[in-house]
Amino acid sequence: MQPAKARYDYTGRVAVVTGGANGIGAEIVRQLRAHGARVAVWDLRPAAPDPHACVVDVTDRASVARARADTLARLGGVHMLVNSAGYAGPTAPVDRYDPQAWDAIVQVNLTGTFNVCREVVPHMRAAGAGRIVNIASLAGQEGTPDAAAYSAAKAGVLALTKSLGKELALTGVRVNAVAPAAVRTELLAQMSPGHVQTMIAKSPMQRLGEPGEVAELVAWLCSDSCTFNTGAVFDLSGGRATY
Repeated sequence: MQPAKARYDYTGRVAVVTGGANGIGAEIVRQLRAHGARVAVWDLRPAAPDPHACVVDVTDRASVARARADTLARLGGVHMLVNSAGYAGPTAPVDRYDPQAWDAIVQVNLTGTFNVCREVVPHMRAAGAGRIVNIASLAGQEGTPDAAAYSAAKAGVLALTKSLGKELALTGVRVNAVAPAAVRTELLAQMSPGHVQTMIAKSPMQRLGEPGEVAELVAWLCSDSCTFNTGAVFDLSGGRATY
């Protein structure tokens, strides 16, 4: 028997998913569309054909501003925002870490999330409603050895989520973060096999997470069922998180 899964009706709603062309972001796009949402994919290389896609560099504020204006003009609003654009980068000890790699990782993961929220929040605030979900990482909770840049950037995303959630707590906008452990995507190819195996070994379930499992949680956080949660971090770790 197939397990029963939650269903939502997002008919008439518009979602923006950054990094939505592949990996976790692509699965989130698929699920939100399956629930009836119109989804604008913001990505450096959007999958074709996609009439609602925008070529966006989240580290470029002008690029993000153009995408916001284009999406509002074509789709009429943004009801849900999922910040999924990410870059893991290489693994190395801090004293041997390439400063350029550090800058790129922080720019994409943390500054990119800020840039997108800065453009979309005014629209949601004016509408008095909205859902923002930031895809962080368990690395931001724990700090992963040899991945200080990624850990620090994702920790920043968690703090940004908590700050923005408090700022918007008296509006109808809810802001939450998901902190997955290692998930089976091409992002893992940027890491050494030994590093990936170490992450798997930490999981009580002894496996990677799947993109669909992240998307299921995101779908709930984007729904009207999520009302009293804001500025919160939802672990998705196979039992690894103990705090």
